Amino acid sequence: MKKYVDVALIYDFDGTLAAGNMQEYGFLKMLNIAPEIFWSKCDKMTQQESADSNLSYMRCMLEEAKARKVAFRREDFVKCGDDITFFKGVEEWFDRINAYALQKGIRLSHYIISSGLEEIALGSKIAKNFKQIYASSYMYDEYGAAVWPARVVNYTDKTQYLFRINKGCLDPLDKSVNSPMAIEDRPVPFSHMIYFGDGDTDVPCMSMIKRLGGYCISVFQPYNKKAKSRAERLFEEGRVNIFAPADYSAGKKIDRYVKNVVNKIASDAKLTNF
Repeated sequence: MKKYVDVALIYDFDGTLAAGNMQEYGFLKMLNIAPEIFWSKCDKMTQQESADSNLSYMRCMLEEAKARKVAFRREDFVKCGDDITFFKGVEEWFDRINAYALQKGIRLSHYIISSGLEEIALGSKIAKNFKQIYASSYMYDEYGAAVWPARVVNYTDKTQYLFRINKGCLDPLDKSVNSPMAIEDRPVPFSHMIYFGDGDTDVPCMSMIKRLGGYCISVFQPYNKKAKSRAERLFEEGRVNIFAPADYSAGKKIDRYVKNVVNKIASDAKLTNF
């Protein structure tokens, strides 16, 4: 019998762990581009080309950098993640919730599944806390400059990574994720997943996890009426178990709820092995 029960905490990034979009912190500031102008250009490209919105923003990033004669390398994108400001309690959250879970016989692993840029997420202060970060990323030429999307993560594509966590096939290139695996042999059952998200791109993941017995939290930026309304809608539609302000501090709603889920999973495991 395993010493610990494995549970996965899975997070969207933008709007879930940090306010706004990750590109707005380092990248747009470095190029001196107003966020509203950049996103307007991305939206226009998406509409005109009937394009995937992620591919549009990734192309716009390269075009804006090229227009300013700046060749972004992987390490440059990584540096853009350094000044991301996270919601209250996020930076302390991981050590605290891990310690609590271990006391209950639960081993937590943390993952990001984001439509944002992997390189920027890897440069953030909290990157070390994640077992795997799944997000969009670039290919780079022989000089190290970004030239083309290597991977795009969006909407229903996000669910692929839930199966990777479920089956333990964490490498994005591991094709064995499509091979049959008995439910009892899967390292992390869907019922042992807790998903944190804030918007429509999270709906496929939320729906799948909740339907298969897991737990979903719709978070919203505190004091943002539009964000709160969106979170309430996801709850009313049955996509999530709860909605809560994006405050990960001890004693706040997210903290209390996750601890209760941990307690329940621990109790269920004891009853199963009674």
